[in-house]
Amino acid sequence: MGKRKLFCEISPTTYAIALKKQIVTRHIKNLLGKEQWAKDFKQEKLPVLVASHDSNMIKRGPGIDLQLQLNKADNIRLACSKINGLVIKPGESFSFWRYVGKTSKKNGFAEGRIIANGKLIAGVGGGLCNLANTINLVVLHSPMTIAELHHHSDALAPDPEGRRVPYSAGTSVNYNFVDYRFRNDTSQPVQLCAWCDGDTLIAELRTTVQFPNTYRIVEEGHHFHQEENGKYYRVSKIYRDTIDRSTGNVIEHKLHWNNHSEVMFDYALVPKELID
Repeated sequence: MGKRKLFCEISPTTYAIALKKQIVTRHIKNLLGKEQWAKDFKQEKLPVLVASHDSNMIKRGPGIDLQLQLNKADNIRLACSKINGLVIKPGESFSFWRYVGKTSKKNGFAEGRIIANGKLIAGVGGGLCNLANTINLVVLHSPMTIAELHHHSDALAPDPEGRRVPYSAGTSVNYNFVDYRFRNDTSQPVQLCAWCDGDTLIAELRTTVQFPNTYRIVEEGHHFHQEENGKYYRVSKIYRDTIDRSTGNVIEHKLHWNNHSEVMFDYALVPKELID
C-alpha cells in the first residue's frame, strides 16, 4: 500500500487551494501581530559597513533553462528596488514579503525557477530565494536577530569552480507564508542595501558605529552522500563564530545548520572527490 497523499499533493487544484489557505492565514497573523516594521528609507548610505555579499544571478550549465535564469535576474532587480536603503531602527523588524509584495505578473514579476512539492519548476517570481539568501548571509555576519528562516536545498546547482560559499542557497521564501525576517535588537540603526550590477547581486548591511563583535560562517565536514533511496545529498555542519573585535578571540562557536540537502542538479556534476 502506497503512502497516502497530502491534500496539496492530490492535484494542481488542491495544491492551489492549500496555497491560498496558507496565504490568507499568514495575512491574518500579520494583522494581529505586534511587530514594529521598519518604514524609513535613506538614499544616502550609513557610514559603517557591517557586512557585504555578492553573487552571480545567472547560472549556466547542462539542464539549466537560460531564459528562466534571465527572468530570475529581472525578478531580483525588481525586488531590490523595493528594499534598497531600508533603515531598520532599534526594536524594528524586517520582513521579506512585507517589502517585496506579491509576486504576480501584474506586479511586474516573470517566471523563474521555484521549488514546489520538492521539484524545481517554472513559476512567477521564481529566483527570489537567491535574494533572500544573500540578505541572510549579511545578516548572519551581524548581531541582528533572525526571527524567521526556512531551509531548503543547499544544492540547487553545482558550486562555482574554486568557490564554495557555505549556505549559498539555503534560504527559502514563498509568498507570503514562507518568509524571511530579522529584528534589530541592538541600540543603533542598520541599513539594508541591495542592488544589481550587471548580472551580479550585491547586498550590504550598514550602520553608524562599529559593533563590538564580528562574525563568520564556518563549514565543517562538507561532502556528498548517496543514500538508500538512490538520491544524493550535500551534507555538512555550518557554524557561526562570534569574534571579539578588540582581541580577535572567538567568543562563541555555534551550530547554525545541520545541512542535509537533496541535490537538485545533474548527479553527473557531483564532484567525485567529495562523494563519501
